[in-house]
Amino acid sequence: MRSLKKSRRVQVVAIAAVALVLATALVGYGMRDGINFFRSPSQVVAEPPKPSEVFRIGGLVEEGSLKRGQGEVIRFNVTDGGAVVAVTYRGVLPDLFEENQGMVGTGRYRDGVFEATEILAKHDETYMPKEVADALKEQGVFQGSGGS
Repeated sequence: MRSLKKSRRVQVVAIAAVALVLATALVGYGMRDGINFFRSPSQVVAEPPKPSEVFRIGGLVEEGSLKRGQGEVIRFNVTDGGAVVAVTYRGVLPDLFEENQGMVGTGRYRDGVFEATEILAKHDETYMPKEVADALKEQGVFQGSGGS
């Protein structure tokens, strides 16, 4: 009777260990594209990512660079004071999107142009994403307080 209990206990522990490893692997696989790190234009220019890599870029929309083209394509530059990256976006920009304001975009960097699939803008007069504010402070461009 004791060897049967001991055998069952070992089986339960082994099954639990396998289930834990499998669950960890599935979570890791599911998040492989779900984690987007923020990069400043200086970081993108210094170490360009692969054309297939999806990431986030943030900074200030360069004044005088916003151009609305034929159809829905919008072009502008994003800067952190140290470097400038050209951005294209197909779609409708957020209502609060303007030149010389903070933005964060998600997309891919191909042939020197960031092709955005999503654009986020500030939501009130004082907001700037913390990552953008920190990057701009490092460059000596932004003096305000970051975050919401």
